[in-house]
Order: sequence, then C-alpha cells, then structure tokens
Amino acid sequence: MTLKALLLAATLLSAAAVPAAAQNTAAPAAAAPARNEAGARLRQLFHESDEANLRRNPISALFRGDFRYADRLGDYMSDAYYAAEREAAEQELAALHRIDRNRLNATDRLAYDVFEYQRREDLADVQPQMLALTAVRPLNHFSGFHTFYPVLASGRSAAPFRNVQDYNNNVSRHRQYAVLIDRAIGRFRQGLASGVVETKLTIRNVIDQLDTQLRDAPEASPFFGPAQNFPEGVPEADRARLRAELLAVIRDQVFPAYRRLRAFLNDEYLPRARDGVGLSSMQGGAQLYARLIEKNTTLPMSADEVHNLGLSEVARIRGEMDAIRRQTNFSGTLAQFFEFIRTDRRFEPQSREWMRERYYEIGRRVDARIREYFSTIPRSRLEIREVEAFRERTEAGGSYQDGTPDGSRPGIFYYNAYDLPSRRTSGMETLYLHEGSPGHHFQIMLAAENEALPAFMRFGGNTAFVEGWALYAETLWDELGMETDPYQRFGGLNDEMLRAMRLVVDSGIHARNWTRDQAIQYMLDNSGMSRTEVVAEVERYIAIPGQALAYKVGQLTILRLRAEAERALGRRFDLRDFHAQVLMTGSLPMPVLERKIRDWIAERQRG
Repeated sequence: MTLKALLLAATLLSAAAVPAAAQNTAAPAAAAPARNEAGARLRQLFHESDEANLRRNPISALFRGDFRYADRLGDYMSDAYYAAEREAAEQELAALHRIDRNRLNATDRLAYDVFEYQRREDLADVQPQMLALTAVRPLNHFSGFHTFYPVLASGRSAAPFRNVQDYNNNVSRHRQYAVLIDRAIGRFRQGLASGVVETKLTIRNVIDQLDTQLRDAPEASPFFGPAQNFPEGVPEADRARLRAELLAVIRDQVFPAYRRLRAFLNDEYLPRARDGVGLSSMQGGAQLYARLIEKNTTLPMSADEVHNLGLSEVARIRGEMDAIRRQTNFSGTLAQFFEFIRTDRRFEPQSREWMRERYYEIGRRVDARIREYFSTIPRSRLEIREVEAFRERTEAGGSYQDGTPDGSRPGIFYYNAYDLPSRRTSGMETLYLHEGSPGHHFQIMLAAENEALPAFMRFGGNTAFVEGWALYAETLWDELGMETDPYQRFGGLNDEMLRAMRLVVDSGIHARNWTRDQAIQYMLDNSGMSRTEVVAEVERYIAIPGQALAYKVGQLTILRLRAEAERALGRRFDLRDFHAQVLMTGSLPMPVLERKIRDWIAERQRG
C-alpha cells in the first residue's frame, strides 16, 4: 500500500477521488510546422490542465516539491470544490476532442489516450449521484485527513520547513485543517440525513485514532515537531514567536476541532452507523461497488468475475505452498504448517532495531543485482523508516511514500513494527520488493523523474498499474537472488496468496454479505498470516472497498504481457527492455498498456 503523492488525494484526503496531480513546468512553445500543430496543442492542454489542477489541489503541489501554494491546504469536501473538479474535467475533455488524434505521433497518441481515460474517470467520480455515496462519508480509519495530515505537518514529510515563511505557511495550513475537520462533520450529517452512512467498525476505529492523538499534550503531538528542531534558515530572533504561534494554533484550533469530531462521531454518528461491514449493506452500495471495481482494475469486471478469479488463484497458490511444506519436511497438514509459520518464535523479529537492520541488509542485496534487470535506476534514494507510533496500529505491514523528482526528498519505505511478535520474518524480503525496490520506488520515481512525459503521466496513475507493478516486482525474487531460503519463499507465496484472497474477500464482503469474522477466518484458513495482520487487512477492505482488487488484476496483466512477449520474440526478448516499456511512460490503464506492449512486440518483430 502506498502513501505516495500519486494516491494521496484519491485515497487519503477524501472518499471521493481527487484528480491526479501534474508537473510544474514552463508552458511549451508552439511548434511552427503545421504537422506539429496537433502535438503542440496537446502539450499546451496538458500544461494548462496541470497548472489549474495544482491551484485546486495544493497538497499535490507540495508532494511534487512545488511550493507556490504552500500556504493553502485546499478547499476539499466543499460543494464548490466538487463543482470545480467537474467543470475542469468536462472542459478539458472537450478541448482534447478538438485535437485530431490521427495527426499525433505514436507517443502523443499514447498520452492522448491516457489523458482521456483519466479525465473520464475523474468526471465519473464527481457526478452528483456518485458524490451522494462518497462525499457524505469523508473519512474512516484508513482514509482521511485525520491520519494523513499529522504526518504532513510533522516536519518529516513533504511540507518544507526551511525558513520563516515555511513556518508561517504551516500555521496557515493548520487553520484550514481545523475548518476541514468541521466540514467533515457537516458531510457526515448529510449522510445521516440521506441514510448513506459508514460502518460502526470503521467509526469506532476513527474514534480510537482521535483518542490516540488527543492523549498527548499539544507539545508532544506530531504537529509540534517542526518547532523542536529549527533549521539554520530560521533566525534565532524568530524562533520563540514561531514556537508560540504553532503551539497556539494546535491548542486552540486543531485539538478543539479533533474534540468536536470525536464527540460528534461518538455521540451522534456511531449509534446510527450501519452494523453491516460491506457496501452490500449500504444504501446505493451495489452501484458504488460496481463503479469501484472498474475504477480500481481499469477493466469492466463484475463482482462475480472478481470472486471466481480469486478462488482460482487461491487454489493455485495453495498447491505451491504445499510444495514448500513438503520441501521443509514438515509432517503435518498445510493448515498446521500455516499455524507453525504463524506461531513459531523462530519467525518473530528479535526487536524493532533488528527489524530495521534486516531491512537495510535486504536493500543492499537487492541493490547488488538490480542493474542486471533494469536499464534505468531512480535518481532518488530510498530511505527505510518505521511507521510512526500514532498510526501504527491500523496501518498495513508496509507502505511507500514517494520522493521529489529532483531528489531533494527521498522515497520512503515504511515498515510496521506494531505488535512485534505478530510480525513474521518470512515475509520481509517480499515486502521490500513490493514497497521499495524494484516495486513502488521504481515505478513511481522513474515516472516522476522522466521530464519528457506530460505531468499527468509523471505523477498521475491508476491503482491497477501502481499496485500491479509492485506485485509483479515480487515475482522477480529469483532474478534478484531473494527467497533462497524455503521459508522466505513461503513468505513470497504468502504475500501472493494475500493478494489472491483479496479478490475473494473484498468481493465477498461488498457483494456477498460476508461478515468481518467470516472474512478473517477465510484468510486464516488459506495463509500463514497472523491474526493481527489479517484483522488489519480485513478492516482495510471494509474501509476502502475495491482498492485491494487492483493488485492481482494488474500483476496478472503484466505477467501475461511478459509471457506474450517472450513467446513472440524468443531470443530477441530482453527483460531490461520489457521493464523499460512498462515503466518509462508512467502508470497506464491496463487496456492502454496492452496496446503499447503489443505495438512494441510488433516493432521488434519487424526490426
């Protein structure tokens, strides 16, 4: 799972999608030759769309290292915001369709297709009938400002703290944050009135998250972090004032807003929240889930197709797991082998420090082999960091936050050490391949650093490609010299099983009325995951329906295209070249990726 800028707006800021961010570049000069006129108009459209999007979504700009709007948080969740997003998508699609696609070169046609796809998706998400199901559920324990923003404000994320102006901008954002918290309460009230409400489970988790943040004094909160260690760019004479202003806005505006949200959720909302955990129990849930399947997979799949694909993959992977059981001479059943992996102390991390050092060592091993299979390596370095204590209980086992294209902020691989005895060492290599290198770090940063791409291809994307690539990266364990120990290989299969089970469980919860306990038991029966891990996963699917479907669908698409290329090209197949074809034009919808790879195969065959 990512915390990267690519998905921040879509999955962390609101239940309704926010259009992808774009780059900060000078407007392209118009091309003089008539044959280039269509391409010049296309690039101008991309630039204008990008600039307008950054103004509407200033947090996206922050994560790109563009600080022109750093004093703003954005007008998220307001009627005006959704109307502006809808109008922008409509106008930009109309402008795109005035450009003759047939007069574009192959690269520009690809960009045309991706832009058209993304803007149609954006437009679908801000239609009134869809907002009636999403905007009125503005946050839950896995998606919301209340967990994202403290990290942003901590001084350890994208928001800059270099000088006095940066600190002033931070205080300005805090004031707007308190407004957004109150706006979220207003949206929840709309949902109560219309009958579209969150689950009791997710709201209880939100209340727990708020309690965790309110438990500390303002001075001990992540918000006060920037005042604990001023940079040289902040004069000594200004520090006392800045410290006092920061403390005042936390104490007098942010924390009171948190208390208002907590009181509302606990006293008014929770009693009227729904007991059923799936969208199947929510008014309009079937319509929303159908939309989320297509949005997350980029394919027109039904819930039944998703469920059956998952069952097929679970059966296949169980067979490979059983082969590992036999290889290790384990005498019990596969279910007993799962319990052995789940409970035997040899698979427990020794300490948080040991866990960190182990990930450092895994990273060094991957770095030693990575250039054999990738022709381009991200310029941005990859940092390994533990998930912060205030959010670790409900976070996934690992996540990634992207760096800046200029390398001034590294990409970050987060690992979760919460409930340390429940973490399994057998999954560490696979987790690093997925979240770090060559998974999310390569896919996101190679696109962001490629200035030849238009902004929406550098920084935008879809979950099927982003997570599909990261899951595909796990399959490179053999090439990269990972998982040589059978237990580490089992860890790889266990993670692949997780993604296959997601197809079954997500569709089971949201289309087949599965209960939380039913979903948990299914995952325990088919994997070596600990109960702590399984509970976090199931509650994630409850909170963000459909997102977890993208991993396996995207991975299977990439694997199928690689096999197709290997068959067609034979000895002329080059894995480094294939990886470049997949990665170097940003995150593509699956149908567009298929067309691109097949065109590349045909070109190689002609050559």
